[in-house]
Amino acid sequence: MGIDLEVIRVVRVIRGLGAVAVAALLVLGGSAAAEQRFEFSAPHMGTLVRLVLYAADASAAEAAAARAFGRIGALDETLSDYRETSELNQVSRRAGAGAVEVSEDLFRVLEAGQRVARASGGAFDVTAGPLSLVWREARRRKTLPDPARLAAARALVGSARLALDHARRTVGLGREGMQLDAGGIAKGFAADEAAAVLRACGIRSALVAAGGDIVVTDAPPGTAGWRVAVASIDGPNAAPSGYLTLRDAAVSTSGDAEQFMVVDGVRYSHIFDPRTGRALRGRSSVTVVAPDGMTSDALATAASVLGGTRGIRLVDATPRAAALIVEAREGDGMRRFESRRWRAVGGFAASR
Repeated sequence: MGIDLEVIRVVRVIRGLGAVAVAALLVLGGSAAAEQRFEFSAPHMGTLVRLVLYAADASAAEAAAARAFGRIGALDETLSDYRETSELNQVSRRAGAGAVEVSEDLFRVLEAGQRVARASGGAFDVTAGPLSLVWREARRRKTLPDPARLAAARALVGSARLALDHARRTVGLGREGMQLDAGGIAKGFAADEAAAVLRACGIRSALVAAGGDIVVTDAPPGTAGWRVAVASIDGPNAAPSGYLTLRDAAVSTSGDAEQFMVVDGVRYSHIFDPRTGRALRGRSSVTVVAPDGMTSDALATAASVLGGTRGIRLVDATPRAAALIVEAREGDGMRRFESRRWRAVGGFAASR
């Protein structure tokens, strides 16, 4: 049978950091006798989460999808900094008051975030919540934050003030007013967990797109893998810069082609540097492939902040990870950076 092509365009919304676009081109082989293709979508974590999977029949597919969406919904209740009742916000409200025992899910995410914070020299930071709040308001008003308020928020940020006790599974924020923000890692983790649920349901071939964080398992029947189009720096309507063919992997894209503001003629990204509190200027697109979504999500965020040279260095130091970074900075033109493994991971093929 012939090969059907479907382009799925999804939008990633990083809570506290903004939105970026990524296009996924799924190359789906002809239907196998024992498996059929099914697609589901539901709003979770501030975006439309999509599942594409192969199952023996509709009832098996629907049951697996319901369980996967249930897992994502539970994680949203745990990790959201928008929900007043979330576990993450409950911990933040205890900032400065000692350690709090937390769920395994929240601890895993914060522990992974701390690892990336150390590896990136603070370019990724799950304690950046106070800065996220300041920049959200600035984007709503389309004006730069008040310098005094920005400095006060910056003084509350720092991974060194986040204490994790693995044995007791406790979290402590060392200063009153600190605020956790898992926006740069939570969707990748949720996609990982949804994929794990689908596997447990007997679904071998699946794609989970939690916004722009995509996790894939086995290849669709009759194909070498899920074919993913790498988004252009010019946005979702531009031709992709190339394609990846992936199985049992994750890919995340961070950028500001759509989410930015212009103040006094200067373009400010929705992405900010937690070390300085300042929003990035110019344009960038970072695509990271990694073994799991939690890693690719956090690395894409950190590499965006670090920029081309240092971002690639971070990715190269991460086992089985690869990245493409494209930047357009004022007075510097367009620059492209590839990690050592980029051309090999996923069989990357440049767009013509």
